[in-house]
Order: sequence, then C-alpha cells, then structure tokens
Amino acid sequence: MRPLTEEETKIVFSKLATYLSDLKGLIAPLDDGDRYVFRLNHARVYYVRLSVANMATSVSRDALLSLGTCLGKLTKTGKFRLHITALPVLAEHARYKIWVKENGAQPFLYGSNVVKAHVGRQTEDCPEHSGCVVYSMADIPLGFGVTARSTAEARRLDPTGIVCFRQADCGEYLRDEDTLFAG
Repeated sequence: MRPLTEEETKIVFSKLATYLSDLKGLIAPLDDGDRYVFRLNHARVYYVRLSVANMATSVSRDALLSLGTCLGKLTKTGKFRLHITALPVLAEHARYKIWVKENGAQPFLYGSNVVKAHVGRQTEDCPEHSGCVVYSMADIPLGFGVTARSTAEARRLDPTGIVCFRQADCGEYLRDEDTLFAG
C-alpha cells in the first residue's frame, strides 16, 4: 500500500470532480485531528483514515486484501474507473442527484439506464454529461451515472427517453460478487 503519485492523484480527483461538489470535504481534517487519505494497493484506490493506513503498513502488500473504502481501480491505460463501493462517499458529497420512483428502482438495480418515466425529481440546472447520484424516493442511494440530458431537455423528453446512463448500481454487489474485490 502506497500513497498516490501526483499523476494518479490528478486522474482520481478529475473523476471525482465530475460527481462531487467540493473535493475539500474529502481531505479536510476531522474533529479528532485525523484525516482521510488515498492509498493504492493492487491498482485499487482506497479512501481510508490516516491512522488506519499507518497501522496497515505492518501488513505486507500481498497479504493486505482491502482497507477502508475502495473508490475504484486504476486501469492499465491510465484511467480511473469508479466502483459501486464508492457510493457512500459520492452520495455524501454529490453535486447532482436524480430520484427515481418505486417503479424505476428495480430496473435501475438490474442494470438499466434511468428513463424519464422513472424520474421522480432531479436537481435543478444539471448539465448534460455530468456525474449524478441516483436515489430512491426515500433518499436511499442506489447508484450513480452520467446525465444523458440537461434538466431542461429532460423535461421535454418522451417517457422512454434516457435521462441518466448507469455507471454503477447496488445490484453489482450480487451480479459481480466474484470479481468486485478480486484482482
């Protein structure tokens, strides 16, 4: 486990900036004096308290399977792919949100995109192709994606028009359980 290099940090932060309103909240000191840091192990980026990361240095890299919250994976081509395990962090600091009705939650959790007929509410002034977190009407985060249309354009869509392209949903815990945490 090692800290991210400057180039890796730029890649991770640029991806997170598409979903989050304020990146300072991720790295700000906590009330108890501790803070969160980003660590890399087996091409996966973890978001973990500094005190816990310091204790983990006594464990060898091969023996360490996971630590903190896995945000995603750095690919061999140098890109960063967010995992569903990053949802609690994204939901806490999300800039744009879409709430789906009860009849739209199950199709979304099965891997479908969000269509206009399933949208209950949407954040105002949401631009096209920006990251958003998808919630149920009970404010439970279900996943995240990228908006297909701006809020104004989405209002004029027909009911079968796609409002949000799915990137990840909570159903992935079941569909991809074999590969989600494996190397």
